[in-house]
Amino acid sequence: MNLETIGKLRLKSQLLNHQRFIRPKELVTYMGAMQAQDFTGALWSIGLRCGKATLKTVEQAIKKREIIRSWPMRGTLHFVAADNLRWMLKLLAPRVIANSAGRHRQLGLNDEIFLKSQHILEKHLADGSPLMRHEVYRLLEEQGISCTGQRGIHILGHLARLGYICHGNHIGKQATYVWLDSWIAQTEEIDREEALAKIARIYFYSHGPATLQDFVWWTGLKVVEAREAIHLIRAELLERQVANGTFWMRAELLDTVLPKEVVTLLPGFDEFILGYTDRTVVVGSQYLSKLIPGNNGMFMPTIVIDGQVSGLWKRTITNKRIEISIFPFENFGKDTLDLVKAEAECYGAFMERKLSFKI
Repeated sequence: MNLETIGKLRLKSQLLNHQRFIRPKELVTYMGAMQAQDFTGALWSIGLRCGKATLKTVEQAIKKREIIRSWPMRGTLHFVAADNLRWMLKLLAPRVIANSAGRHRQLGLNDEIFLKSQHILEKHLADGSPLMRHEVYRLLEEQGISCTGQRGIHILGHLARLGYICHGNHIGKQATYVWLDSWIAQTEEIDREEALAKIARIYFYSHGPATLQDFVWWTGLKVVEAREAIHLIRAELLERQVANGTFWMRAELLDTVLPKEVVTLLPGFDEFILGYTDRTVVVGSQYLSKLIPGNNGMFMPTIVIDGQVSGLWKRTITNKRIEISIFPFENFGKDTLDLVKAEAECYGAFMERKLSFKI
C-alpha cells in the first residue's frame, strides 16, 4: 500500500465502487454518520452508495424515521441511523457542548435560557408535530427568548446535542424540528467502552485507510480517547506505515482487487472528502483552492477518478430536467469522458429527471 492506493482503497471501504446495500438505513448504519448540512447533496451521498436508489427511496427512509438528521458530532449536521443517534450523542456531543460555552456566553445564552427553551418546545413538539424553524423562533420569541443573530440556531443545536430535538421531515424545501423521544423509539443504552469500540469499528471499517488524526477529526474525540478506542478493536484492524503516517483499516480491505478507472460524481460535502483531516491524500494541493473557493468552508461537488479528485461538476435543476456541467482539472480522454457521462446519467436517474450534459 502507498499514498496512491489509499484513495482507491477508500473507494472500496466507502462503497463508491460497488453497492453492498439496497436500503438507505443499512448504508447509513454502515457509514456511521454522513455529513448533511447540504440536505440535497447528502441525499445523493446516500443514494450513490445504495443499489438502484432514487431520491424518493432516501426520502422515504427519512419519513419512516429510519435515518435521522441531527447534530451528533463536530457541531455540524449529519445523517445517522435512528438506532445509533442516542449513544453517539452521549459519547460525542459533550465535548462540542463544552467547546461552545464561550460562543454561548457571547450570545448571552445560558442554562436558564436553554432550560426554558426546552420546556417551550417540549410542550409544542411532544405530540409528534413538526415545526419549521421560523415557527420555532416565533414560539421562543413569544416567551421572551430572543432568536436574533445566531441565538436561535445555537439554541436548536444545543437542545439537539442534549437529545431533546432533531430534524423531522421536510415541508417543501424547509427543514422541520421534532421532539426526539416522540419521533424515534428508545434504544438500549451502551456503556462508554462499548461506545468507543463501536465508533472506532464504524469509522475504520467504512473510512479506512485512515489515521488517528483523521479519526480524531471525524469524531471530535480527544486524542487519548481515540487511542483508547483503537486499542479496543486493535485485533480487528490492519496497521500500515505510509509516507511517515500510520494508517488503519479492516484487514480484509487489502485482499480486494481494485477495478480500473472508477469514476464517481460526489456532492460537495461527501464523506470521501470531509471524513478526513488531510485531504491532500486524494486532492492535489494545487487544486485545494478550487475545491474550497476562498477557503470559506463551502466544498464544491467533485469528479473522483481512481480515488483522486480530478475535476468539479455543477448541476442546474428544473422541474423536468437536470443539466450537469463538468470542469476537469486536466482534459479527459474520450473513454474517461464516457465514464463521467455515465455517472451523470446515474445522477439523473436518481433524481428521476432527464439529463443534459455539458463539457
